[in-house]
Amino acid sequence: MSAAQARQSGNTTYLELSQENGSAHKFYEVTVEGTSVSVRYGRIGVDGQRQTSSFPTVEKAQAAAAKKITEKVRKGYAPAVRGQRAARSVTRRQVTSAPSTARATAPVLWRFRTGASAFGIHVDEDRCWVGNQHGDVYNLSHDGEVLAHYSLPDGVKCLVADDFWIYAGCDDGRVYDLSAKVPFAAYDIASEVDIFWLDIHAGVLNVSDRSGGLTVIDHEDELQWSRNSSGEHGWMVRADGRAVYHGHGDGVTAYAADGARQLWHTRTNGDVLFGWQEEDAVYAGTARQVVQRLAKSTGVVEASYRCDAAVYSCATSPGGRYVFAGDSASSVYCFTADGTRLWKLGTGGGSALSMQYLDDRLYLVSTDGSLACVDASEAAIKAAQSGTVPVAADIKLAAALPTYAPLTTAASVATVSAVPAAGGGVVVECFEQGGRVRVRVVSEGYEPSWNVQFPRAIRQPGERYVVDALHSSEGGFYRVRGEIRRLV
Repeated sequence: MSAAQARQSGNTTYLELSQENGSAHKFYEVTVEGTSVSVRYGRIGVDGQRQTSSFPTVEKAQAAAAKKITEKVRKGYAPAVRGQRAARSVTRRQVTSAPSTARATAPVLWRFRTGASAFGIHVDEDRCWVGNQHGDVYNLSHDGEVLAHYSLPDGVKCLVADDFWIYAGCDDGRVYDLSAKVPFAAYDIASEVDIFWLDIHAGVLNVSDRSGGLTVIDHEDELQWSRNSSGEHGWMVRADGRAVYHGHGDGVTAYAADGARQLWHTRTNGDVLFGWQEEDAVYAGTARQVVQRLAKSTGVVEASYRCDAAVYSCATSPGGRYVFAGDSASSVYCFTADGTRLWKLGTGGGSALSMQYLDDRLYLVSTDGSLACVDASEAAIKAAQSGTVPVAADIKLAAALPTYAPLTTAASVATVSAVPAAGGGVVVECFEQGGRVRVRVVSEGYEPSWNVQFPRAIRQPGERYVVDALHSSEGGFYRVRGEIRRLV
């Protein structure tokens, strides 16, 4: 089929690629308006990503559009009518939450209500992050001040960190980098992978899915390896430099970091619903009311932490000195390393779907959509057990709170000279290699063989961009930290 034959609706061409085996389910749309060519693409059933390019003449714009269409047709895309083919189904985690049976409530210092059930949390020395099922991600200080709001296209399944880069895995199949001034899609997971959980280490993304599969891709969104574990519903994946630890319906399986072999498999006491890791151990929270600590080296169960209902989340203090767990009955627990239960308290806001500990505070995100900061110090817990708890501050959004949506275009600058020479921008360029559009640094002082993790929505072969800041990664590539502007 030629590009001319593919044209279906005036100046707009709409194509789809949907394969019976489920390996592709996406669309590609090209619109020509005078000297402007707009492209929209993504999974069938969603609005997708957009990018627009300008050309000197109408003829050159039409030629560029024809080239794009021809390339897609060669790859198996065909003319279609938008809306006739249904979107690929996405699993949203369905959980139940009963009232707590604890006699006392946890000492919550502050609570921020996001407006929808929340699974995503990340807490570091500078900030707290929470992501909910409406696609909202909020950035807060440790005192509860809301600093920024990110509006993503779909529900947030989890938030993960890689050094000081923060990523949000969403129900639209994309993983968004939230580390720059505006978020952008850094990874686009294959449409046949129904994402349940994510982890990232040195730029390598590990994806655990509904069918018990494990998919590992690099910073350029290229498949490194994949495995099918023995159980379904993979709600746990954790990774370090040695291995990937995959929790599913049949226990926990550890694979070598390069995927060359299975290191061990341990059946847990119940389906794994959540996972945590320390340097030498992984912790699996299960449907049979227990958290189990497994040695990373052998998979041997070293300790068990018994709760009173299915475990939705768990975390530890540094080194595993204390182990925390949240259950389906809106309770939160603390254990010593050997499994002795120290306390059980009600959350005061639904069941904790994810949690993290930092500096005597336990941060929870819950079924009612709250991010809660619990005072987990010994004195505060003893006071709570006797019925004395602080009045939790109810955090409100600031009227002028900035909101950031994913990057789909880059602001233009006229010349390189417009960028400050000292401590200013870094010039990168897009180029084609092996049928893919990649990005490399052209400014001096950078390793020329390293690529750049860069917004997929604005990549155009031959175009150059100015980035405020790039940082090198131990994975042998660069990541964006600042504003992106297009050179014209």
